[in-house]
Amino acid sequence: MPELPEVEVVRRGLEQWVSGRTVTCVEVLHPRAVRRHLGGGDDFAARLRGHRIGTARRRGKYLWLPLDGGSAVLGHLGMSGQLLVQPEAAADEKHLRIRIRFDDDLETELRFVDQRTFGGLSLHDTTPDGLPDAIAHIARDPLDPEFDDVAFHTALRLRRTTVKRALLDQSLISGVGNIYADEALWRARLHYDRPTAGLTRPRSAELLGHVRDVMNAALAVGGTSFDSLYVNVNGESGYFDRSLDAYGREDEPCRRCGTAMRRRPWMNRSSYFCPRCQRPPRPARSLPRVAS
Repeated sequence: MPELPEVEVVRRGLEQWVSGRTVTCVEVLHPRAVRRHLGGGDDFAARLRGHRIGTARRRGKYLWLPLDGGSAVLGHLGMSGQLLVQPEAAADEKHLRIRIRFDDDLETELRFVDQRTFGGLSLHDTTPDGLPDAIAHIARDPLDPEFDDVAFHTALRLRRTTVKRALLDQSLISGVGNIYADEALWRARLHYDRPTAGLTRPRSAELLGHVRDVMNAALAVGGTSFDSLYVNVNGESGYFDRSLDAYGREDEPCRRCGTAMRRRPWMNRSSYFCPRCQRPPRPARSLPRVAS
């Protein structure tokens, strides 16, 4: 699943190539691509035609195109979704699901391509701050200048959870997925099952710093692309997979201490960690029973 850096790379491409253009034609070629739009494909196309697209925005793993009139096209890439800017004359991709054309002479169109059809586009009203109402519950992400570090630390201390679960909780902090959680935890020397209640404010601040650092590093090289499905609007892959310190490195030496990295099943995913640098938390000691 694409995480914040991959989605931000796509948003920047949409900002450059799509923002400011007016829609003239919309073709919905697969109904699952608009299944989150309750009116269906014909309604989606009819309601989008004639609207001018504003500056592309993102929160966490979601991105959207604001429209004049107080609505927005919300996009979720799912496992294999791609938003591509292609010449109108280019051959259609095998898994093309939606085509959007514009009223200018740039001769390019926006295409939504999705092999597994887990992603999609949908139209939504927006809240007063311009957020699509369908994602109003999603927390700000760590690269958002209005993200509240103190509130994040307080939530960590109050919740009975573990640190990786907290990082993946999109109502607490958005945009962090399995890959970047493992990377940030490795940098912070924290085990994924470490209880959040015991984190001090300096420790949670350090963790947030590592989350931001790893995401900014990924952004600088276009995100992480393990296969041809994760690409920018021009179809180009990112290269951060070459710089990963934890994720996908089972049995390889830890780049810090040389110990073999380990992988453990975790919530239908995998967690990668160094057993020496990221020691598991000690089991809670039970109090001895007092005879009655």
